[in-house]
Amino acid sequence: MIHYRIFNDKDAEGVAKLVRQTMLTTNIKDYSREYLENDLRNLTAKDFIEKGKFFHCYVLVDDIINKIVAVGSIGPYWGKEDESSFFNIFVLPEYQRQGIGRQLIQVLEQDSYFKRAKRIEIPASITGLKFYQKMGYTFKNGVDKLDEEKLYRLEKFRNIRH
Repeated sequence: MIHYRIFNDKDAEGVAKLVRQTMLTTNIKDYSREYLENDLRNLTAKDFIEKGKFFHCYVLVDDIINKIVAVGSIGPYWGKEDESSFFNIFVLPEYQRQGIGRQLIQVLEQDSYFKRAKRIEIPASITGLKFYQKMGYTFKNGVDKLDEEKLYRLEKFRNIRH
């Protein structure tokens, strides 16, 4: 059984290891090791603790072995009240293609940052592009090219009634 909960500082080491393992196992198919190692410099346990102060971060835990198997965050898009962004969405390689990523997105889409936003952006890796598209996210402004960070910018619009 997989359940979700809010990230806490004690999760930071495990989350950093999960991200490292995922990037060097799954994302390595689409990016050079040098690119990934450069990214990982900003994805340490300390970084996750710091980001946790500004974003809502969730972990998915496998109850049977009491292990964090996925992580994802949502927060304001550049401080805007009506736009949000997903950050650091990762699922351990051995848990991929089992609906865990979908479950994580569904959790993030129930968060207050999602519900208040008319637009949600995802900086998507080459690796995650097709998954996010299946979840209803489309190319921002129709631009289907990688940006300078070698990411796609995807977005989803919501109708909000106030």
